[in-house]
Amino acid sequence: MENTIYGYIRVSTREQNEARQRIALRNFPVSEENIFMDKQSGKDFNRIAYQRMVRKMKKRDVLVIHSIDRLGRNYDEILEQWRMLTRKKQIDIVVLDMPLLDTRDRSRDLTGTFIADLVLQILSYVAQNERENIRKRQAEGIAAAKERGVHFGNPGKPLPESFEEVVGKWRRKEIKIYEALEELKIGRTYFYKYVKLMGL
Repeated sequence: MENTIYGYIRVSTREQNEARQRIALRNFPVSEENIFMDKQSGKDFNRIAYQRMVRKMKKRDVLVIHSIDRLGRNYDEILEQWRMLTRKKQIDIVVLDMPLLDTRDRSRDLTGTFIADLVLQILSYVAQNERENIRKRQAEGIAAAKERGVHFGNPGKPLPESFEEVVGKWRRKEIKIYEALEELKIGRTYFYKYVKLMGL
């Protein structure tokens, strides 16, 4: 039986445009009827279209995604999901913007899978390290602001862990302000206040 090529698209908000991902998948090529899309956060894998696609996939099918963050945001969960797909379901995965994340060499030997697993482990480490650095910089920024006599108001509302990362994407014009607010689940006033207080 011929292997089927599936494509997966995820956008984090209903306003975000999936056109870039869809064009890349079509060019692979992935047929339109085999492209599955979720419009929701990548915090976990409880997504309707994703779960439906996984149920359809069989051994030696291929899953194509534009970039690893379209699969998810939490690298521990990405690693777990990656292993489930490549080892338990025995499908191949191709990440278009990172050629090393391509397990299709498995038909020849284990090199493709090994390299992809290694790259994912490194990405997971880097992501965890960055999360810890962000928390440290946030704490330093808040401490410095307090030293300047700044009062933060409501102490019961913690700053989102991904605040600095999202601000960086907003500064680089990768996302719009409404997308940043949606991802962080905070209001515009709160957002701008902490951008200023933390010197971001």
